Amino acid sequence: MKIYTRTGDAGETGLFGGQRVRKDDLRVQAYGTVDECNAALGVARAAGPDPALDAVLAVVQNQLFVVGADLASPGESPYIPRVSAELTSFLEEQIDAMEAELSPLKQFILPGGHPVAAHLHLARTICRRAERVVVTLATEEEVRPEILTYLNRLSDFLFVAARIANARAGVSDVPWQK
Repeated sequence: MKIYTRTGDAGETGLFGGQRVRKDDLRVQAYGTVDECNAALGVARAAGPDPALDAVLAVVQNQLFVVGADLASPGESPYIPRVSAELTSFLEEQIDAMEAELSPLKQFILPGGHPVAAHLHLARTICRRAERVVVTLATEEEVRPEILTYLNRLSDFLFVAARIANARAGVSDVPWQK
Protein backbone atom coordinates (compact mmCIF):
# COMPACT_ATOMS: atom_id res chain seq x y z
CA MET A 1 0.00 0.00 0.00
CA LYS A 2 1.46 3.35 -1.04
CA ILE A 3 1.32 6.35 1.28
CA TYR A 4 0.18 8.61 -1.54
CA THR A 5 -3.02 8.00 -3.48
CA ARG A 6 -3.31 11.22 -5.50
CA THR A 7 -7.04 11.28 -4.67
CA GLY A 8 -6.63 14.48 -2.64
CA ASP A 9 -4.62 16.42 -5.19
CA ALA A 10 -7.61 18.56 -6.19
CA GLY A 11 -8.35 19.66 -2.61
CA GLU A 12 -10.85 16.98 -1.63
CA THR A 13 -10.70 14.11 0.82
CA GLY A 14 -12.90 11.15 1.61
CA LEU A 15 -14.91 10.59 4.75
CA PHE A 16 -15.58 7.10 6.03
CA GLY A 17 -18.34 5.76 3.85
CA GLY A 18 -16.95 7.28 0.67
CA GLN A 19 -18.40 10.80 0.74
CA ARG A 20 -15.97 13.31 -0.82
CA VAL A 21 -15.65 16.74 0.79
CA ARG A 22 -13.36 19.73 0.42
CA LYS A 23 -10.29 19.67 2.66
CA ASP A 24 -11.46 22.92 4.27
CA ASP A 25 -14.85 21.41 5.18
CA LEU A 26 -15.72 22.04 8.85
CA ARG A 27 -15.80 18.31 9.55
CA VAL A 28 -12.27 17.93 8.15
CA GLN A 29 -11.13 20.97 10.13
CA ALA A 30 -12.61 19.40 13.27
CA TYR A 31 -10.90 16.04 13.00
CA GLY A 32 -7.74 17.70 11.69
CA THR A 33 -7.55 19.89 14.78
CA VAL A 34 -8.09 16.81 16.98
CA ASP A 35 -5.18 15.21 15.11
CA GLU A 36 -3.09 18.32 15.78
CA CYS A 37 -3.88 18.02 19.49
CA ASN A 38 -2.82 14.38 19.36
CA ALA A 39 0.48 15.37 17.71
CA ALA A 40 1.08 17.94 20.46
CA LEU A 41 0.55 15.17 23.01
CA GLY A 42 3.17 13.14 21.15
CA VAL A 43 5.60 16.03 21.54
CA ALA A 44 4.77 16.27 25.25
CA ARG A 45 5.44 12.55 25.63
CA ALA A 46 8.72 12.87 23.74
CA ALA A 47 9.79 15.55 26.27
CA GLY A 48 9.94 12.84 28.94
CA PRO A 49 7.06 12.86 31.42
CA ASP A 50 7.24 10.54 34.40
CA PRO A 51 6.21 6.95 33.53
CA ALA A 52 2.77 7.17 35.21
CA LEU A 53 1.82 10.35 33.36
CA ASP A 54 3.24 8.98 30.11
CA ALA A 55 1.04 5.89 30.41
CA VAL A 56 -2.07 8.04 30.87
CA LEU A 57 -1.10 10.27 27.95
CA ALA A 58 -0.73 7.16 25.77
CA VAL A 59 -4.32 6.20 26.62
CA VAL A 60 -5.49 9.71 25.78
CA GLN A 61 -3.69 9.62 22.43
CA ASN A 62 -5.56 6.43 21.58
CA GLN A 63 -8.82 8.01 22.70
CA LEU A 64 -8.17 10.95 20.38
CA PHE A 65 -8.03 8.52 17.47
CA VAL A 66 -11.56 7.47 18.45
CA VAL A 67 -12.62 11.14 18.51
CA GLY A 68 -11.12 11.69 15.06
CA ALA A 69 -12.73 8.55 13.64
CA ASP A 70 -16.08 9.56 15.12
CA LEU A 71 -15.85 13.02 13.55
CA ALA A 72 -14.70 11.62 10.20
CA SER A 73 -17.62 9.19 10.08
CA PRO A 74 -20.97 10.96 9.93
CA GLY A 75 -23.96 8.69 10.13
CA GLU A 76 -24.19 5.22 11.53
CA SER A 77 -21.57 2.52 11.15
CA PRO A 78 -20.95 -0.57 13.24
CA TYR A 79 -17.29 -0.48 12.18
CA ILE A 80 -16.34 2.88 13.66
CA PRO A 81 -15.53 3.31 17.34
CA ARG A 82 -17.55 6.10 18.91
CA VAL A 83 -16.81 8.48 21.75
CA SER A 84 -18.60 7.30 24.86
CA ALA A 85 -19.27 8.54 28.36
CA GLU A 86 -16.67 6.02 29.53
CA LEU A 87 -13.91 7.94 27.76
CA THR A 88 -14.94 11.12 29.55
CA SER A 89 -15.18 9.25 32.87
CA PHE A 90 -11.60 8.06 32.40
CA LEU A 91 -10.46 11.68 32.07
CA GLU A 92 -12.43 12.70 35.15
CA GLU A 93 -10.87 9.88 37.19
CA GLN A 94 -7.41 10.99 36.09
CA ILE A 95 -8.16 14.63 36.91
CA ASP A 96 -9.38 13.69 40.39
CA ALA A 97 -6.31 11.53 41.07
CA MET A 98 -3.88 14.22 39.90
CA GLU A 99 -5.64 17.01 41.79
CA ALA A 100 -5.30 14.96 44.98
CA GLU A 101 -1.51 15.31 44.55
CA LEU A 102 -1.57 19.05 43.88
CA SER A 103 -1.92 22.01 46.16
CA PRO A 104 -5.05 24.04 45.41
CA LEU A 105 -4.65 26.73 42.80
CA LYS A 106 -4.73 30.20 44.39
CA GLN A 107 -3.96 32.30 41.33
CA PHE A 108 -3.94 32.13 37.55
CA ILE A 109 -0.92 30.46 36.01
CA LEU A 110 0.81 30.96 32.69
CA PRO A 111 1.66 28.11 30.34
CA GLY A 112 5.22 27.01 31.02
CA GLY A 113 7.49 25.48 33.58
CA HIS A 114 8.94 22.09 32.70
CA PRO A 115 9.01 21.33 28.94
CA VAL A 116 6.44 18.54 29.39
CA ALA A 117 4.09 20.98 31.11
CA ALA A 118 4.61 23.63 28.44
CA HIS A 119 3.79 21.10 25.70
CA LEU A 120 0.69 19.96 27.59
CA HIS A 121 -0.48 23.58 27.85
CA LEU A 122 -0.03 23.88 24.08
CA ALA A 123 -2.03 20.67 23.57
CA ARG A 124 -4.73 22.18 25.82
CA THR A 125 -5.05 25.27 23.64
CA ILE A 126 -5.23 23.12 20.51
CA CYS A 127 -7.92 21.04 22.22
CA ARG A 128 -9.90 24.21 22.93
CA ARG A 129 -9.63 25.16 19.26
CA ALA A 130 -10.85 21.69 18.28
CA GLU A 131 -13.78 22.17 20.63
CA ARG A 132 -14.64 25.51 19.01
CA VAL A 133 -14.53 23.98 15.53
CA VAL A 134 -16.77 21.11 16.63
CA VAL A 135 -19.23 23.58 18.18
CA THR A 136 -19.40 25.38 14.84
CA LEU A 137 -19.75 22.09 12.97
CA ALA A 138 -22.65 21.14 15.27
CA THR A 139 -24.56 24.22 14.10
CA GLU A 140 -24.49 22.85 10.55
CA GLU A 141 -24.44 19.07 10.91
CA GLU A 142 -25.25 16.47 13.49
CA VAL A 143 -22.42 15.90 15.95
CA ARG A 144 -22.72 13.41 18.74
CA PRO A 145 -22.86 15.33 22.07
CA GLU A 146 -20.38 12.91 23.65
CA ILE A 147 -17.68 14.40 21.43
CA LEU A 148 -18.19 17.91 22.80
CA THR A 149 -18.29 16.64 26.37
CA TYR A 150 -15.08 14.70 25.83
CA LEU A 151 -13.20 17.64 24.31
CA ASN A 152 -14.34 19.97 27.09
CA ARG A 153 -13.12 17.52 29.73
CA LEU A 154 -9.91 16.85 27.81
CA SER A 155 -8.89 20.50 28.06
CA ASP A 156 -9.46 20.32 31.83
CA PHE A 157 -7.39 17.13 31.96
CA LEU A 158 -4.55 18.73 29.99
CA PHE A 159 -4.47 21.73 32.33
CA VAL A 160 -4.20 19.49 35.39
CA ALA A 161 -1.72 17.20 33.60
CA ALA A 162 0.51 20.21 32.92
CA ARG A 163 0.36 21.13 36.60
CA ILE A 164 1.19 17.56 37.67
CA ALA A 165 4.07 17.43 35.19
CA ASN A 166 5.53 20.54 36.82
CA ALA A 167 4.94 19.23 40.34
CA ARG A 168 6.47 15.81 39.68
CA ALA A 169 9.49 17.46 38.01
CA GLY A 170 9.94 19.76 41.02
CA VAL A 171 9.18 22.87 38.94
CA SER A 172 6.76 25.54 40.10
CA ASP A 173 3.82 26.60 37.99
CA VAL A 174 4.41 30.02 36.41
CA PRO A 175 2.22 32.57 38.24
CA TRP A 176 0.47 35.32 36.33
CA GLN A 177 1.95 38.68 37.38
CA LYS A 178 -0.90 41.13 37.16
